[in-house]
Amino acid sequence: MSFNLNRINPNQTQVLYQDGRFETLTNEELEEFLLQMGMSELDGGIEQSVIE
Repeated sequence: MSFNLNRINPNQTQVLYQDGRFETLTNEELEEFLLQMGMSELDGGIEQSVIE
């Protein structure tokens, strides 16, 4: 699954899927989402692009 992460404020991140869907997650929800995707928390820039 391919998606982009876009931090919209200090406690919320939008997950933008390649098929056009998106969801807004809190930091806690993002942590759970990344665990489900088999990833640890991403560090770095405001926007991340992930392809699995």
